[in-house]
Amino acid sequence: MNDQKYKLTDFIPLIVIFSIIILFVSLRQFFIGLNLNLAMYDFMGAFFIVFSIFKIINLKNFAEAYSIYDLVAQRSIIYAYLYPFIELSLGIAYFLHWQPFIINLITLVIMLIGALGVANELRKNKTIMCACLGTVFKIPMTYVTLFEDLLMAAMALYMLIK
Repeated sequence: MNDQKYKLTDFIPLIVIFSIIILFVSLRQFFIGLNLNLAMYDFMGAFFIVFSIFKIINLKNFAEAYSIYDLVAQRSIIYAYLYPFIELSLGIAYFLHWQPFIINLITLVIMLIGALGVANELRKNKTIMCACLGTVFKIPMTYVTLFEDLLMAAMALYMLIK
């Protein structure tokens, strides 16, 4: 594990964004009734759209930062440039419930690839910034990043097998 000590304040942007997404999902659930599948679709849709927008804000810097640790982006800078638009498309597809099998399969694959890249960097004890919110915020890559990727992969897997 990294010797670098991080403070809770290092993660405030991430905490605020997750809180807003959870509030949005909770309000929808309150008004339309409890539905776990719809809640997951809403969460994943909001997650992908919000996170992709932060990446698109400074696309060049995101692509450079992402190519440091993502296994596919390391081999193709084009993928690093396309990734935010893949996320944006997935977010819209989740809200529209378009082709659930396809979007959950794509989500599962890209989140697991992302998790492998993050785990690899964590294993090396490198201190790098996470590109999860683009380069707008300086959020350190920690096990929180790995948790994000695995959470999204787990939700996609759940929806694939349910």
